[in-house]
Amino acid sequence: MSFPPSAPPLPDVRRTLAVFAHPDDVDFGCAGTVARWVDEGVEVAYLIVTRGDSGGFDETPREQMPARREAEQRAAAAAVGVRRVDFLDGHHDGTLTASLELRRQITAAIRRFRPDRVLTSSPLRRWEQLAGPSHPDHLAVGEATTCAVYPDSRNRFAFPELLDAGLAPWVVREIWYAGGPGPDHVVDVTDQLDRRIAAMRAHRSQTAHLDVPTWVRDRLTTMADNAGLPAGRLAEAFTVLRTE
Repeated sequence: MSFPPSAPPLPDVRRTLAVFAHPDDVDFGCAGTVARWVDEGVEVAYLIVTRGDSGGFDETPREQMPARREAEQRAAAAAVGVRRVDFLDGHHDGTLTASLELRRQITAAIRRFRPDRVLTSSPLRRWEQLAGPSHPDHLAVGEATTCAVYPDSRNRFAFPELLDAGLAPWVVREIWYAGGPGPDHVVDVTDQLDRRIAAMRAHRSQTAHLDVPTWVRDRLTTMADNAGLPAGRLAEAFTVLRTE
């Protein structure tokens, strides 16, 4: 199973909500694109489902990891110009499912922020790359977010308690998937390289063992080359679907 060909991105997007499972997910795959959107005047907000309590590579006590990773995500967001970072409560790293409760929480966030576009992880597994993009938490959040985009956030009869709380239905017009099979929409992020690297470095608990500039350049160069961009350009790749 794969995605259909990407639709042309909407030209009039004003707000984008990025929904991901863990602190660092958006930065490993999308920080350059987010920085470019901010440069173009798009207001971007993050919704992070967990605080990454199962992450890290050092001896940091487990009870300290959630606060550390939340702080890292806020610093990474600031590096690319994102001011709003919200975290959900009650979800633990490594145990996520596309539950009704998670759908309800994401729906509430969509109705609250009212984005034109949602950016999230792919709900489709990449069998050739089980590590990283195919983490079960990523798949679960991609699926729950897709369900929140359609039908939940636009259906006034879905989660009626949200309507009672003043959160009116909202139609997200476009969804971007990161990390999925066969991404075919490429964003040139060459001019955003320094901020992309800064966002990655902010996640020190996850990247201290990496040569971050080399890691970023290698991957973004490969994406740009595969897309036929001129030599020396850097890119991130996505699948773009219309939801209307």
